[in-house]
Amino acid sequence: MKIFCSLTKLVYAIVLFSIFTSCSTKKDILYFQNVKDSETIVDTETFNARLKVGDIVNIYISTPDLSVTQPYNLVESIGNGTGSLINYLIDSEGNIDYPVLGKVKLEGLTVEEAKQLFKKKFEEGKLLKDPVVILRISNYRITVLGQVNNPGVYPVTGERISILEALSAAGDLDITGKRDNVLVIRNFNGAKTYTRIDLTSKEVFNSPVYYLTQNDVVYVEPNSFGVSRASGDARIGVFASLLGLAITIGLLFTR
Repeated sequence: MKIFCSLTKLVYAIVLFSIFTSCSTKKDILYFQNVKDSETIVDTETFNARLKVGDIVNIYISTPDLSVTQPYNLVESIGNGTGSLINYLIDSEGNIDYPVLGKVKLEGLTVEEAKQLFKKKFEEGKLLKDPVVILRISNYRITVLGQVNNPGVYPVTGERISILEALSAAGDLDITGKRDNVLVIRNFNGAKTYTRIDLTSKEVFNSPVYYLTQNDVVYVEPNSFGVSRASGDARIGVFASLLGLAITIGLLFTR
């Protein structure tokens, strides 16, 4: 009986130790910790997303005489007598194959620069007069993974999104997310870049990855509390087995 009691107390003690040592501190979870009261941070960022290889763009051309724009606004049938504008994929050389104009180099341009390029080509070629060019990135999306409440892929309807907006869309970091070492994976000129950002500091607003580009991946790793909790859950499972074994042994000895 003494052996049974000793084993039971030992298991309880280890479980309690695991629980209390996995606590998180205020410093681990607060954002922008070094922002002073009444401090003003001026946003001087002029970020504009630039078109990349693999982007899909939607282009619509308008003029007062809509009949002359028909060759440029090609439509594909989607059934039931309806259709949608054809999208254009930026190929491995940074071009799209556009009606009448042929190959058009878009890689590296902002959306506004791409619009101006089309207007210039139409006007210099005397193809259209005073055209209005509407161009959007159709596959602008952000992936958020790791210790957030709703990980997933999120479409971006505008022309830019900040990392704070992306994390908000994913339900914010949970209590186990490491806020001072968030990783942003970006595809740039055929190579992947890896940049870390500290959400606990006001310097987050000056980070080169504060504004995300299309198809960026944001990964939030677990903090010490998350790691401890995961390890603690595993230990509790082991300890529960040990407790069951201790009870079994105790019962055998008391018979």
